[in-house]
Amino acid sequence: MKTTSTLAVAAALGVAALLAGCVPNAGTDGASASITVESTADECIVGADSVASGTVTFTVSNSGDRITEFYLLGEDELSIVSEVENIAPGASRDLTVLAQPGKYFTVCKPGMIGEGIGQAEFTVTGDVVESSADEEAAVAEAVTRYTAYVKSQAAELVPKTEEFVAAYIAGDDEKARALFPLVRVNYERIEPTAAQFGDLDPAIDYRKPGAEAEGLEFTGFHRIEMDLWLDAAQANYPDETIAALDQAGRETIGTKLVEDVTTLYYEVHSEDFALSVSDITNGAIGLLDEVATGKVTGEEEFWSHTDLWDFQANIDGAKVLYAGVRDILLEEDADLAADLDSEFAELQKLLDAQRVGEDFTLYTDLTPAEIKAFADQVNALGEPLNQLTATLVL
Repeated sequence: MKTTSTLAVAAALGVAALLAGCVPNAGTDGASASITVESTADECIVGADSVASGTVTFTVSNSGDRITEFYLLGEDELSIVSEVENIAPGASRDLTVLAQPGKYFTVCKPGMIGEGIGQAEFTVTGDVVESSADEEAAVAEAVTRYTAYVKSQAAELVPKTEEFVAAYIAGDDEKARALFPLVRVNYERIEPTAAQFGDLDPAIDYRKPGAEAEGLEFTGFHRIEMDLWLDAAQANYPDETIAALDQAGRETIGTKLVEDVTTLYYEVHSEDFALSVSDITNGAIGLLDEVATGKVTGEEEFWSHTDLWDFQANIDGAKVLYAGVRDILLEEDADLAADLDSEFAELQKLLDAQRVGEDFTLYTDLTPAEIKAFADQVNALGEPLNQLTATLVL
C-alpha cells in the first residue's frame, strides 16, 4: 500500500479535490492567498471569485445575527470539499485549503440550516499542486468531507419537510404533490447514514409492505404519499379499506415526520456522530442497491411514480461518496477508478435523457426498453463499485 497520494482533479465526476487543513510542503510551486468572506443575514460576500492554485485561506466574518457556516462546494454543487461552521455573530474563523485547479462554488448558511445563501462560482486556475499528505491523512480528510456533506443534506431536509408538511396539513394537495419528490431528494442522498439510527429510517421512509412485515406503524413520507395519491393506493389494495386521513390524522402523521427528520438532523450534528472510510464505500454500494431494488423496479414510489427523482438522488449520494475517496483509489487501483468514472457517467446519461426541464419522466411513462437499459447499467456500475471497499479498506 502506498503512503503518499497526488491529489488530481476528479474531472470525470465534476468534483475537484481539495485537501482542507493541509498545505504544500516547502519547495512546492503552490502560491498562498487570503480571501475575505462576509456572511450577513442575507448575503455571502466573497472577496474574490478566482485564485491561483496553492494554499488559500478564507477568513469568514459573521456580521449577521445568527450563527453561520461557510462551504466550498465541488463543481457538482453538492460535494462539500471543505467547510467551517459554528461562526458566532461578530466572530470570524479561517478555512485553509490546498486549492487545486477546477470549478467550485462558495455559499454561506446563516442559522446552519436550509440550502444556504449567496451561492457563487469560484475558480481555481494554474497547475496541480502536489501534496505529501500520506494515505491515512487523505482517508481522514475524505471522511471529514463526507461527514460535512451528510450534515448539510440533513440541514436542508428539515425546512423542506416543514414546507411539505405544512401544505399537506393545510389541505393544499396540489402543492404537496409537487413538493413530494423534491423534499425526498436530500433524504435519499444520505439514506445509508440515516439507516444507522435505529427506528428513524423505518419511521421516515418505510413503504407499507415493509412496515407491516416488521409489525411497525406505517408513517413517514410514504404514508403521506398514499394519502395524496389515494385513488392509486385504493386500486393497489382492492381488498382493503384505504380511506383518506381526516384533519387530525394528517396533523398526526405530518407532525411526526417533521419530528423524525429533525431528530435525524440532531443525530448527525451530535458530538458522538462519526463515520469511517468503510461507511463511505459501503454507503455508495448501499445507495446503488437502493436503486436496484426499488427505483429501477418502480416499487419505491408506488403511487406517485416519482421514482426517477429518488434514482437521481441516490446516484448523487453515491457519486459524492465515491468522489471523496477517488484520489486514494487512483493510487491503489487506477483501472478500477477509470471503470467507475465511466460507469457513473453512462448511468447519468440515461437519467439525463429522462429529464423534463427540472423534473423527470414518471416511472409509468418509461418504456420496457428504457427500464431494461437502466437495470443493465445499474448492474454494470455495481460490479466495480462492489470492489471499492475491499480495495480501500481490507
